Amino acid sequence: MAVENRKRILTLVMAFLGLTSAAVARSRDDHEAKVKDAAAQSAKAAKVFDAIMQTPDKAIPRDLLAHAKAIAVFPQVIKAAFLIGGEGGRGVVSRRTSTGWSDPVFFRAGGGSVGPQIGASATDIVLLFMNDDAVGGLMKDKFELGADAAVAGGPVGRDAGAGTDALMQAQILSYSRSRGLFAGVNLKGVVIRPEDDLNQAVYNKTAHELLIHDERDAAEAAAGLPTFAQTVNRYASNSATDK
Repeated sequence: MAVENRKRILTLVMAFLGLTSAAVARSRDDHEAKVKDAAAQSAKAAKVFDAIMQTPDKAIPRDLLAHAKAIAVFPQVIKAAFLIGGEGGRGVVSRRTSTGWSDPVFFRAGGGSVGPQIGASATDIVLLFMNDDAVGGLMKDKFELGADAAVAGGPVGRDAGAGTDALMQAQILSYSRSRGLFAGVNLKGVVIRPEDDLNQAVYNKTAHELLIHDERDAAEAAAGLPTFAQTVNRYASNSATDK
């Protein structure tokens, strides 16, 4: 009887160890998939921002970028994704810090009130957060453009710069690009929420924890993630941090 009990216990222990090992493997695979997803999001956002800025006559004015406290890019947003569940837009935010632009923090965007601002085809959305209060909104669980912060369509081109009324009055300047056409649009009603499953997977921190710090910790970044910050830095140097 004692031998049978020992065999039974050994079988249970082996089964438990097998289940634990499988669970650990699944968790590791899930983590690796999220980190890979995060790197892909960073690369997509960097590609969109670079493409927009490649045509100075139709791009975001450099002096506006020099004053921005944070920049968000949501690539290839589909209008239907906004209207169905409000969770369709995925993007990244980089904040200007005392040591340079931060590595990307991950967010989702949606909102049922979005109308013709976003077309039926894939649309890229760019947001400039022009003051600390606007950046502070990103640290909330839910942040609605137009309700929690004033938003306006931003100017484009070489001559529409930092002295415009848009900069003086709006906390957030918004842009969209669809089928090659880039323009400032008012995205009032868009709701932004942190995508903390990615933030936790990459940094082991929430969006709030990442954005509240005023310094860039390069050691936190996973491979491929600095792509977005590096791209932003090419067009928006850190010289305006103290302005």
